[in-house]
Amino acid sequence: MQAQLRFIYQCTMVAAIGGLLFGYDTAVVAGAIGYIEEKYQLSAAMTGWAASCALIGCMLGAMIAGGLSDKLGRRKVLMISGWAFALSSIGIMFPLGLNAFIFFRMIGGIGIGIASILAPMYISEIAPASIRGRLISIYQLGIVIGILLIYFVNAAIAGLHDHQWNVEMGWRWMFGSGLLPSVVFILLLLRAPESPRWLAAQNNWSAADDILIKVNGKEKAQEEIQSIKASLNEKQGRFVELIRPGLRTAFVIGVVLAIFSQVTGINVIMYYAPEIFKATGDGTSSALTQTIWVGGINVLMTLVAIKYVDQLGRKKLLLIGSAGMSICLALVGLAFYQQATDGYWVLGGILLYISFFAISLGPLTFVVIAEIFPNSIRGRAMGAAIFFLWLSVYLVSQTFPMLLESIGSAFTFWIYMIMSILSFLFIWRMVPETKGKTLEEIQDLWKPKT
Repeated sequence: MQAQLRFIYQCTMVAAIGGLLFGYDTAVVAGAIGYIEEKYQLSAAMTGWAASCALIGCMLGAMIAGGLSDKLGRRKVLMISGWAFALSSIGIMFPLGLNAFIFFRMIGGIGIGIASILAPMYISEIAPASIRGRLISIYQLGIVIGILLIYFVNAAIAGLHDHQWNVEMGWRWMFGSGLLPSVVFILLLLRAPESPRWLAAQNNWSAADDILIKVNGKEKAQEEIQSIKASLNEKQGRFVELIRPGLRTAFVIGVVLAIFSQVTGINVIMYYAPEIFKATGDGTSSALTQTIWVGGINVLMTLVAIKYVDQLGRKKLLLIGSAGMSICLALVGLAFYQQATDGYWVLGGILLYISFFAISLGPLTFVVIAEIFPNSIRGRAMGAAIFFLWLSVYLVSQTFPMLLESIGSAFTFWIYMIMSILSFLFIWRMVPETKGKTLEEIQDLWKPKT
């Protein structure tokens, strides 16, 4: 049993490094966007574009990752994402102008889009049902550790020289620092095994059996093999199956949950936290320090989610999180509306909001999306759901500076509050509980009732 757990966690940790890169590369812009705005004298719309341009690449990566991984395998395509991260980091280091920055951010976005699908998928296809929620949540832990790490790196780089140096070069160093974790990820993937369910789909039953034995032991591995064979024999591999009765419900859940995980405002905090805290009257140094608090709470509460996701279940945590986020966003909006932004009202409200997000929509969106689709179409179905996730991130990130400029902070945060309330209602009515079920048992939930 110890050897099995060690193997499972080794595979999970490799995939979680992909999550770390995801978080690192998406949140690096938080410390850099103020300097980029000053460097290129950007309007509110262009500031939003500079912050969110990587998300075009994310959408492209999400579109190609599923189909590509069905052909080449999960591990090889994860390797492509590692190289995309590395190329983006190197390219932005060179002072080639705003257009070059946007191009290389999109390259990095492709890496993020691929990792956002394949890392949780890879874990779900290896993990035993009893601890699958915890293991996929470790991927989210990798994301939030990456976010916290880059907050420290950003603050450290910003403190190296004066403000003018940061405007000219410091922000480039922030992006360039992503090269090191990219190389680590690529090297670790060289020794990682392939997904057993992908191997089975390629009729490589011997290799699939070897990996499942390492995960579950010989007796349980044979049961898994029989379930996988039965699921693959149903030949539900065409994308059109997702809009037919049965699987259509799973597809709606995956897409809508992905959208709600972002339109509730999380990436506004992740991308613009220093600028939000500056708006309360804090200076740059204090704002960056408060941003580190955001990252720290995110990590801490993700650990709570990992501990309880397989005990309390996905649905209960999602409901608790959505309700708590609604209340916190209402209070943050109220603080801005009453101009009570001195002291710690805004910081406290945002930290509580992050806490509720980190035990719910943060990790569990990826858990649910990685669980609910059949083996034969999981790659493409997840690709579609995560595409809508990145489209939502793009729209929120692009519009946030414009909303602040047009309607102010209070009403902007209240919009995200309304989205959190709608998220609660959707989860309550539509999302089933999947804890403790094998992927094949979850697949049976969507079979039309006869």
